[in-house]
Amino acid sequence: MHTYDVVVIGGGAAGLSAALVLSRARRTVAVVDAGHPRNAPAAHMHGFLSRDGLPPNELLAAGRAEVAAYGADLFAGIVTDIYRADPGFRVERADAEPLTARRVLVTTGLRDEIPDIPGVRERWGRDLLHCPYCHGYEVRDEPLGVLGGTPNAVEHALLIRQWSDDVVYFPHTDILTDDETGRLAARGINVVPGTVVRLVVTDDRLHGVELDSGQVVPRTAVFVRPRMVPNSDLMTALGADTDHNGWVNADTVGRTTVPGVYVAGNAVNPRAQVITAAGEGSAAAMAINADLVDEDVAEAVQVTRAPENQ
Repeated sequence: MHTYDVVVIGGGAAGLSAALVLSRARRTVAVVDAGHPRNAPAAHMHGFLSRDGLPPNELLAAGRAEVAAYGADLFAGIVTDIYRADPGFRVERADAEPLTARRVLVTTGLRDEIPDIPGVRERWGRDLLHCPYCHGYEVRDEPLGVLGGTPNAVEHALLIRQWSDDVVYFPHTDILTDDETGRLAARGINVVPGTVVRLVVTDDRLHGVELDSGQVVPRTAVFVRPRMVPNSDLMTALGADTDHNGWVNADTVGRTTVPGVYVAGNAVNPRAQVITAAGEGSAAAMAINADLVDEDVAEAVQVTRAPENQ
């Protein structure tokens, strides 16, 4: 069975950036991607210098072509487990032969848990949004809503106010503290109490937010702060340490507490945008290559000294 220098699990911006750096460093690289990027529902991505407004799938297609041109192997599929093996790791895949690697980089991203309200899932990434830095400019000065019921929702509303003077906060299932009420009022954010029952959509566009009272508040876009859950099972199954919120502990270059296993992008950093994830993938790749160089040198020294020990 062929052993790669590095198997990258996840083919988003972080994984492909790492694969590009590693393959240019003349390492043998395989990328295994499940094909479900977090930003797939979004029509465009923003904040990526020189690629602002590009559809996410076009960025990934260009990245795959670049990586393949340097000789990396790209596989579609799902990694089900990682085991310790000689010389490094055995990467199990669903419906495909396993791969072996000296090092593993995990860039499996995260999943967004959003309120179970009719219309929310269907409008996700379109006019039900989460990142103002990604989408705020496109809905600037429009009547915006912010949906409560998730962690740090009030702070999210205070941030969204940067992009529009007309922001309504829907506490939904939350009970506001006096301090939160005061800060929202000071920022000029109108609070509309009541449980949100659905997003009102007409002609494939968001038109408002309906409350349990029957009131419909006109809005053209709504923001929500999702609960972000890392896709870190592969690493924790290997024994990687996590913090109190369940995120894998890693140093500044993505080195986890499991020797030989690295992580980059949203799998370790919930705040990473596409450009951030790409940079983290690049940094992890250089650290992995340096790690492999150290191992190569140690093995070469052992070989050259072997006759002395005979």
